[in-house]
Amino acid sequence: MAKSVEKVLEGADVSLSVLKALAENSFDSILITDATKDSKIIYANKAFKKLTGFSPDEVLGKTPRILQGPATDNAVIARLSTALKTGGRFEGKAINYKKDGTPFIMYWRVVPAKVGKNTKVWLAIQREGTTI
Repeated sequence: MAKSVEKVLEGADVSLSVLKALAENSFDSILITDATKDSKIIYANKAFKKLTGFSPDEVLGKTPRILQGPATDNAVIARLSTALKTGGRFEGKAINYKKDGTPFIMYWRVVPAKVGKNTKVWLAIQREGTTI
């Protein structure tokens, strides 16, 4: 199946268009951060605003740490940090905070997007849990 998708999406413009439509219409929040030490946000979809209250324009250039607060589990953040440093994948949950300060449980998965062996960006897929 992957080969048939690759064949249809041969052109970079088509591939980018498909990925953009997928991200913009996802029920889950999607963040893309650069692969620098600071992991600055370079993309947030509409579902991110629904999840956090922050519009994409408000978070561009900032780090996802804007969602952390007093009840965010430092052990989970340390696991995430290790995954980022080693180019690995991460999956976890933590208490994060909406723009208005409301705490919520966020489940998320972070994966590297690589070209060859080099991580170019980090993709984070996020959703809200039901209880704190």
